[in-house]
Amino acid sequence: QVQLVDSGGGLVQVGGSLELSCAASERTISTYAMGWFRQAPGKEREFVAGISRSGRRTSYADPVKGRFTISKDNAKNTLLLQMNSLKPEDTAVYYCAERPRSLGESVYLHGSNYDTWGQGTQVTVSS
Repeated sequence: QVQLVDSGGGLVQVGGSLELSCAASERTISTYAMGWFRQAPGKEREFVAGISRSGRRTSYADPVKGRFTISKDNAKNTLLLQMNSLKPEDTAVYYCAERPRSLGESVYLHGSNYDTWGQGTQVTVSS
């Protein structure tokens, strides 16, 4: 069973930046579709960004388009989420997720599409 470990969260001011990382216990990052999700207090988990297994195709939720970038560092077997121009509404626990049964350049937008999840990392944006 692959394990994913999220890290990089923290407290940042409005307009600041953070880079989240997701490390896999086995060499799966380069071969599986991956995604980032977040859950704010009192809200349902929501899709943030997804990337195909090759890394050539990405998709973003509208609230983060132009501010967040998802990428893979295959050499380090790590999934990344660069977050810029952070806003208070970005405050949430962020989770990475992995889908072993990935097809072609598909990007998966729903949590039910993913099999393995990280433990989450807290991002707090203060105004």
